[in-house]
Amino acid sequence: MQPMRFAVLGPVRLWRGDVELNSGPPQQRALLALLLAFAGRPVSLDEVVDVLWGQDPPSSSVNVVHRYVGNLRRLLEPGLPPRAEGDWLLRSAGGYRLKADAGTLDLLRFRLLAERARSAAPEEAVKLYADALAEWQGEAAAGIPAELRSRPVFAALEQERITIALAAADLALEHGGMVGLLPALRAAATRHPLDERLQARLVLGLAATGRQAEALDTWQAVRDELAEELGIEPGPELRAAQQHVLADQQHVPNEADVPTTEGVAVVRPAQLPADLAVFAGRRADLARALALLDGDALRTVVISAIGGMAGVGKTTLAVHWAHRVAHRFPDGQLYVNLRGFDRLGSAMNPAEALRSFLEALGVPPHRIPVAMDAQVGLYRSLLARRRVLILLDNARDADQVRPLLPGSPGSLVLITSRDRLPGLVATEGALPMTLDLFPVEDARESLARRLGEERVEREPQAVDEIVDRCGGLPLALSVVAARAAANPAFPLSAIAAELRETPGTLDAFADGDPAVDVRAVFSWSYRSLGAGAARLFRLLALHPGPDVSAGAAAALAGEPVRRPLNELTRASLLTEHAPGRYVAHDLLRAYATELVAESDDDRDAAVRRLLDHYTQQAHGAARKFAPFWVRPELSGPVPEFDDDRQALAWFTAEHPVLMSVVELAAQGGFDAHSWQLAWALERFLDQQGHWSDCATVQRLGLAAAQRLGHRTAQAHLQRALARASARLGDYDVAWSGIRRSLELHEELGDLSGLATAHRSHAWLLDQVGRYEESIAAAERALDLYAATGNPAGEASMLHALAWTHIRLDQGCRAATYLEQALIKLNGLSNRYGDAGVLDGLGYALHRMGEYERAVVYYQHALTLYREVGDRYNEIGTLRHLGDSHRAAGDRDAARASWQLALDLVHEVVDPATAAEIRDKLRYLDVSEDMPEDMPELVGAGRRVRRSCRGGP
Repeated sequence: MQPMRFAVLGPVRLWRGDVELNSGPPQQRALLALLLAFAGRPVSLDEVVDVLWGQDPPSSSVNVVHRYVGNLRRLLEPGLPPRAEGDWLLRSAGGYRLKADAGTLDLLRFRLLAERARSAAPEEAVKLYADALAEWQGEAAAGIPAELRSRPVFAALEQERITIALAAADLALEHGGMVGLLPALRAAATRHPLDERLQARLVLGLAATGRQAEALDTWQAVRDELAEELGIEPGPELRAAQQHVLADQQHVPNEADVPTTEGVAVVRPAQLPADLAVFAGRRADLARALALLDGDALRTVVISAIGGMAGVGKTTLAVHWAHRVAHRFPDGQLYVNLRGFDRLGSAMNPAEALRSFLEALGVPPHRIPVAMDAQVGLYRSLLARRRVLILLDNARDADQVRPLLPGSPGSLVLITSRDRLPGLVATEGALPMTLDLFPVEDARESLARRLGEERVEREPQAVDEIVDRCGGLPLALSVVAARAAANPAFPLSAIAAELRETPGTLDAFADGDPAVDVRAVFSWSYRSLGAGAARLFRLLALHPGPDVSAGAAAALAGEPVRRPLNELTRASLLTEHAPGRYVAHDLLRAYATELVAESDDDRDAAVRRLLDHYTQQAHGAARKFAPFWVRPELSGPVPEFDDDRQALAWFTAEHPVLMSVVELAAQGGFDAHSWQLAWALERFLDQQGHWSDCATVQRLGLAAAQRLGHRTAQAHLQRALARASARLGDYDVAWSGIRRSLELHEELGDLSGLATAHRSHAWLLDQVGRYEESIAAAERALDLYAATGNPAGEASMLHALAWTHIRLDQGCRAATYLEQALIKLNGLSNRYGDAGVLDGLGYALHRMGEYERAVVYYQHALTLYREVGDRYNEIGTLRHLGDSHRAAGDRDAARASWQLALDLVHEVVDPATAAEIRDKLRYLDVSEDMPEDMPELVGAGRRVRRSCRGGP
């Protein structure tokens, strides 16, 4: 079972494993927040109703709560039947309780760390307090409606935070350790700007870490806030903190210390654009940004390069960040749009930007030097020993930025660019920050800020569709929100319908203003590309997705693409989400589709190259994954994979892509590729449990082979479709297909294919309980594999015969067949086959009551499956291993095996198997311990025969 994690000390969030889940509409999210705030204690139904509706709940409130509870249970446990309670959200004391501990809930971790700090030595206590406060990622229960967030239960959490922050600060001021505590103290003080106790300790903490000037700036900012909000002056505690800083303050450079050129007045520029009034989300990004200024950061020039695709909100975040920290840079703020990616295509010359900065700093135009180097020298002289915030927006590349960087410490430089600026990171030590798309919650918050909470909450389904169709791109959301705001009478469902009616295009995101027209904004990035990268970007639209490997991209282009791929990722038109694998946003794909349709690119040739690539790769992988399988002749070269592990890894990584590629071949009339892909994919899809996919692929491939009149392919794919259909319970198609496959192979005189057809026939007979007929068919297949010199095929049939004899309770016969299979596999380097036989030996021994020995073979099978990376069959062996442990009396080992299997089930998404394993764990019997003697695998055959003496 994948672990659950919950957060309430900041945005209300929950995760299953590493995947964050959407907690639902605001009131349902508020219910989750309430359960989390109670931290494992029961919440009565009356308390729930009171928090969600206050003094005037609707008559349906209890039913609504029950519905929310049911929704949350199914969210936490997707396979949970209706009305079932499950393991997480439990009925308790007339209400509900969410099971949580310090490992799953941030609130309980916060309390546990704080409790440990109270009894620790001072130095260790400060660290524990800092760790506890670091659990806070914003205000308690952020993301639920503000009215609900003001309820006492959530206000109490904030008070806990204040209490711990005060205790931690006092300890750090007395015993040291303030540097590590300061970020958490600052965050708590920012959240509670009118709490003079916190603000006083922040002022003292800043001074204690050598930041007297910032401490005094903070004191002044708090004084202004108190005057504006409450009409009062700072109290004794805050005034005492200021006096302490002034008494200890050493000389701080001021304007008189700054070297200036004669005739240049000292000016404090304030050039920042206005902050976005409806700024939403980006909490983690903003926290990471603010953390750059912690510690001793300003002893050097801090350069942050904010990158990301067009429309992702780089400038919005940078401006918001700059406004948040502007008070820390008393000598001013400089801003310039460098037009690196602009509709006019003309990037600003650095000299032009320098001249504007010099003028902003008070240099008369006639005193600005002509030479670029002299301008840079004057600029850096004016900034020496000053604290200035510089925002360089929309930079094209590192060369455009370098002349604008200060030469002395104390300043902050924020740079936004669609280019990743790797040169600036490498040589100037810039700190890269790549913005991702909005998560669902941030996207919903953005719409709510722009359209109002009430309008968004009134149509949750329409909002969900808008968010989905905008793909998390802030620019797209803003365009749609602007249309909705301009038409307040329009229901949001109508706006969603407009997006639905134009799928795969950018028409719904068009705007008269090029600055917010998604197509226009994308075009500025595209026009900056070289010819090779621009061509590749267009051709990638022909790839069916969901992602593309570097090899597939090269096949599309028909040439090496390392440099074009690097250029596209630098321009944020592609994202390398895994090594060598690239993905583009859906709206960028739509833009590329428009471009390739208008271009002179040979699209058919590119698609053919792409299909050739996947067909050849798939057959290369299949030859390692199933070495005894019949191989068709291909026109192109087939690559050689290193081993079965590499082959399985390739199939697994490409599985979603391959399904799309098969559809692309079928829709495009590439019939040869269709049947060849189906042939190559069968064994992987069958053995890894992707039976529905296998049936789909085989149907498409068989139809293509029939159109071409390719009888060998028809014979093979009829058999493959029969097997997949039987897996899905469609035995009419299965019997028809296997009969036709046998007939075609007989007519063709294809002994290798006939052996495989008899093998599948035997398996099919076994599945329906016709065991004697199954054995006869398997023996025919075994003879044919032997006649065609296929020892791996022989081993597979011996393995199949063993399983049928196990079903007949003929364990000794089964063990003999498995021993012979091991001999056949010896030296073939077929770990997949070896693992299957060892698992079979374990099962046979288990059925014969040899539980300890069964455990040994299962463990060896597990080792091989793990070496290959075969999660699906590892789960099956773990299930068997748990059975043998339990039968041998080792309850703890059985539980460990089944729990591990359950954890892995989530990776392969198999609800039925997960339910079976949960039942095993639920009804696990107490039994005796298992002896520790673990026989070696050597001499396996002799031991199996010895165990059969006197047996059937």
